[in-house]
Amino acid sequence: MNKLNALAQHKWKVIILSFLVLPHWLQAQQPTNDSLLQEATLENVVRYAIKNQPAVQKALINEAITETTIKGKLADWYPQLNAAYNLQHNFKVQTAVIGGNPVKLGVDNTSAVQFTATQNIFNRDALLASQTAGDVRKYAKQNTGASKIDVAVAASKAFYDVLTTKQQIRTTGEDINRLERSLRDATYQYQAGVTDKTDYKRATIALNNAKALLKTNEELLKAKIEYLKAVMGYPAPAPLDIKYDTLEMENQIVLDTLQATNYASRIEYQLLETNLKLQQANLKYNKWSFIPNVSANGAYNLNFQNDKFSKLYNTNYPNAFANLTVSVPIFQGGKRIQNIRNAELQINLIEADMRDLRNSINAEYAQALASYKASLASYLALKENLDLAQEVYDVINLQYRSGVKTYLEVITSETDLRTARINYYNALYQLLSAKIDVQKALGQFNY
Repeated sequence: MNKLNALAQHKWKVIILSFLVLPHWLQAQQPTNDSLLQEATLENVVRYAIKNQPAVQKALINEAITETTIKGKLADWYPQLNAAYNLQHNFKVQTAVIGGNPVKLGVDNTSAVQFTATQNIFNRDALLASQTAGDVRKYAKQNTGASKIDVAVAASKAFYDVLTTKQQIRTTGEDINRLERSLRDATYQYQAGVTDKTDYKRATIALNNAKALLKTNEELLKAKIEYLKAVMGYPAPAPLDIKYDTLEMENQIVLDTLQATNYASRIEYQLLETNLKLQQANLKYNKWSFIPNVSANGAYNLNFQNDKFSKLYNTNYPNAFANLTVSVPIFQGGKRIQNIRNAELQINLIEADMRDLRNSINAEYAQALASYKASLASYLALKENLDLAQEVYDVINLQYRSGVKTYLEVITSETDLRTARINYYNALYQLLSAKIDVQKALGQFNY
């Protein structure tokens, strides 16, 4: 009986502990609210992606690594202080014969403590670090900026892609509701003997096609949302429901097409400019190889000697010195000259890259602008088509209900309306994406 009571008490303890621990464990498994978007607008999505995308985070880490590397290189300008300790026991002390008599050189036990200091006066490695520290930091920041721009562009396009699919789903849902009404009307007319089977069978075919399209878009939407999450660095299991205003998006399609390209605004060109400065500094570095390295050195030594180990540290024989060291290689087989020539060729290569990039930017802008203008023309035409298709459908549907038009014409007008709506939203997405490409070509994305 006691065992049963003990078992029951243990069971209740486990249940109570589970209720206390389980909520905290489940909470630990779920993403925190701080890591989720409460309102997934385009602006918030881009801001979230820039903050959380692993590519951007890696760029920031590389920037921090660059900063620590710079500080490590600049540390060579500070005095270098070192200490060394030595303890030595001689089993056999060296003996020399002086004047025909053997003389022991040294004692059985020695110990030394050495303190040294070195100060670079001219060192080309440290000098290069000093002169290029600002440009190296700038290059690292520009790399981070380039990563942010790529993420912002990718997140914006992925957002518009998701939005387009959601609009298609909404449009198809409205089409299904309309087709279901048409199917009911066609069925009632058939049952009343007004029409034959053809009308409601056509209505059934159109309804099945719309449902299949809806299912396809729903599955595509899942994949596109997961891709958007990946671009954003968003937690995979967390929900993401984007918010948008179609009217606001339509207002954002306008773009000044008379803008001229400005190479300096492109992050790729800025990176090449900074790299050119670094390579020019590298050329100076190689030229400095003909200048001696100069450093000041000093040392203070504590020397202890005694045949008896117990009395080793009783007597100190110190010595100290200071010197100036000047070192220069006289002949290295032409290595320094070749290094200088190599640095000059590297500069020529970067200058060629800059010319090539300018040509690429011009071509990219021309292509992006042409795509934008074509997308704008298509968008305006398809927007007008949508209004016309809606008007045609309303008229034909009314005439069908009045017995003037056949159901085939209703189905045709419904198909035209559905196609016009889908094409309209596709054109809007293409236009907004083309605008992003133009802005990117102009270097208007800056982070």
